[in-house]
Amino acid sequence: MSEENGKLTKAEIVESIAETSRCSKKDIHKIIDSFFDEVKTALINDRTIEFRGFGTFEIRTRKGRERARNPKTGETVRVRNHGVVVFRPGKELKQASWPLRE
Repeated sequence: MSEENGKLTKAEIVESIAETSRCSKKDIHKIIDSFFDEVKTALINDRTIEFRGFGTFEIRTRKGRERARNPKTGETVRVRNHGVVVFRPGKELKQASWPLRE
């Protein structure tokens, strides 16, 4: 994990999997890219994705507003209803992460 910002990158995940498996980094990278393509396609097609023990991804409709504000210009703009991807952690992930935030 990148120490300076606390983020974990795809490259670091590929490296970690390569160290613990017999697969090449190139193959792992292809698998991860294919996995994310499947997730994106499912979400675009309004399907819910459930990973037991980890969590659920789904698209929810966010209600539009007549008087939203553009933070850059301060201009008042109209925002239509739109979809947003949401993640709900599963029970195991939720319980494992509780001590980290206390």
